Amino acid sequence: MPRSPSKTRPITIKDVAQFAGVHASTVSRALNPATRSMVAQDLAASILRAAQELGYQPDHLAASLRTGRSLLVGVLLPDIANPVFAPILSGITERLIEDGYSTIVADAGPGAPSATTLLDGLIAHRVDGLVLATATRDDALVGRCLERNVPVVLVNRAEAQARVSAAVSDDMRGMQLAVDHLVGLGHRRIGHIAGPPTLSTGLLRLRGFEAAIRDQNTPLESFSQSATAYSREAGAEAAGRLLAAAPQITALVAANDLLALGAYDALREQGLRCPEDISVVGHNDMPLMDLVAPALTSVRIEHRAMGREAAELLVQRMRRADASTRMVMLTPRLVVRGSTAAPRPEQR
Repeated sequence: MPRSPSKTRPITIKDVAQFAGVHASTVSRALNPATRSMVAQDLAASILRAAQELGYQPDHLAASLRTGRSLLVGVLLPDIANPVFAPILSGITERLIEDGYSTIVADAGPGAPSATTLLDGLIAHRVDGLVLATATRDDALVGRCLERNVPVVLVNRAEAQARVSAAVSDDMRGMQLAVDHLVGLGHRRIGHIAGPPTLSTGLLRLRGFEAAIRDQNTPLESFSQSATAYSREAGAEAAGRLLAAAPQITALVAANDLLALGAYDALREQGLRCPEDISVVGHNDMPLMDLVAPALTSVRIEHRAMGREAAELLVQRMRRADASTRMVMLTPRLVVRGSTAAPRPEQR
């Protein structure tokens, strides 16, 4: 067995090669996820074990200077405090690390610099690609990336022009699930708290709600109010307007869970109970929605899978500049909890 190198200096590829009894070029190929398939599977596994045993750490700066690639991917989030984005980020990171990439996360939440400033900062770090979770339907940041020839994909939201690939949930289908559930319980007067219409999720979920109402075999009354942001405060304000305009509703569907929590606040303020007086359905099924009172019925989106799909789309784009633009749409499902129930007999 070859002797281990001294631990007083950094471990090099040559050290790993000597320890494993192979050529340095073979080690280089085995340690690079992009070229690992060029090495026999058992030999690659042996080299990886040797590198781990020696404590080898790749020199990313040297690799960047040699290849012109940073092996960094920037991820721009609209609000890192929103629990929805933690599993999305986990999925992105999980997939990217398989190809040797690390992530730099920028938060465009309240009080942060402008999204344009953050984007320019990520590009200044020479990222190899970008994942944007901030996209509006007509997004200037996408155009900025395209002008600078930086590979970019979208996650959770899409833009109207579909200039770049995106991984999203089927928002129309999600609203269909919510409305079908409420109608099945006997509700006939249903309201909707829509998301901001400048975002694809706001517009598509509103369209999905309206289509689901039209598709029912029984006559329904529907009402909607748009929230100014995806926040609990904006949800409470929009729910207050909805209740003032349509006090007869027995159920409401919110475009996301934070809006639904805001609706809870508005109901309490007006002395109404959920679900006894008004049933509430959210969208996203973000963490802890089973712990609020009452536990929220919500359309579940597979956020971790969505993050992985977005990262996969970006990897394909970084490998091939001519990779086709694709929309990956994940199928949601409804999780029924305590916030929905049949309307009282006198409400029917």
